[in-house]
Amino acid sequence: MDGTVIAIWLLRLLFLAGLYLFLWAVVRVLLRDLRSAAREPGAELGRLVVLESPSGEPDVGAGFSLDAVTTLGRDVNATILLDDEFVSSMHAALTYRGRVWYLEDLGSTNGSFVNGVQIDVIAPLAFGDELQFGNVRLRLERARR
Repeated sequence: MDGTVIAIWLLRLLFLAGLYLFLWAVVRVLLRDLRSAAREPGAELGRLVVLESPSGEPDVGAGFSLDAVTTLGRDVNATILLDDEFVSSMHAALTYRGRVWYLEDLGSTNGSFVNGVQIDVIAPLAFGDELQFGNVRLRLERARR
């Protein structure tokens, strides 16, 4: 056999091995993501605890389990219903991405506040941060174990 033919066959085998290695890595990443997404039902990612609610709804001290995407507002379709005259129907959204919570104001009239500072873009949150929507103040806490 000619040396060129052997070299071409070796290149083909190396290319095939590299292709299989790449596919194996992709499948491994996909399986890891699927396993993390298929957590046991009811596992909460975090909690919001009501610190202040002048209208009485929700009750002070009440806790809300958070989903990966949680909406807050006066609308009955909001995940967490905040009955306050200064809260918009769909006021804000909390999202959990990459082990970090983010708060996004959904174009509310009176704005959303994190630790007393008004946000106008998507803001990352830390556990212990205080959120304010209208007159309602809440604290982001870790999930109960």
